[in-house]
Amino acid sequence: MPSAVDQHRAAAEVRPARWPALAIALGLAAALLSADQLAKEWALRSLTPGRSVPFVGELLQFRLLFNSGAAFSLGTGYTWIFSMLAIAAVIGIAAYALPRLRHPAWAVAIGLLLAGIGGNLVDRIARPPAPLRGEVVDLLQLPNWPIFNLADVWICSAAVLIIAMSIFLRRGLDGRLITDDATGSRAEKAATG
Repeated sequence: MPSAVDQHRAAAEVRPARWPALAIALGLAAALLSADQLAKEWALRSLTPGRSVPFVGELLQFRLLFNSGAAFSLGTGYTWIFSMLAIAAVIGIAAYALPRLRHPAWAVAIGLLLAGIGGNLVDRIARPPAPLRGEVVDLLQLPNWPIFNLADVWICSAAVLIIAMSIFLRRGLDGRLITDDATGSRAEKAATG
């Protein structure tokens, strides 16, 4: 008969299937990346740079801005560095997170993150003035806040979900409970008597 420790280890090894989480992450990333690019194309066709158009009164307005820097227009002139960092981030997510992904909430977080990074990366690669130096299209404005786009919303949403999963719910990419060594050792000692 297996010991309590063996049963505990066997239960810890049970993991959900990888494909549903992977499908959620990649499907969500594709849909949200498309939404970001469609919103940017609409802004380019419909808005005049520098002119605000009320959407929800003064709370949310549309305003077209071209950003060659990072968040809050920091680092203008270093667009190619941000492009390379974004490419590295997408490769890192594909190499590290996607193979381990099994939890649906993590799948949503990874999908949001890929859509956000990808949305701004597409701008940096495909928009003027040159590949890897393109300006990001920003179009949403809140009071007393820098102008942003949907890709920025996806990145911030992913960050909140990643923090919640890692720190508050203590779940890893595969859905397993994250335990520190001391807690795990105490659990094994208690199980063995």
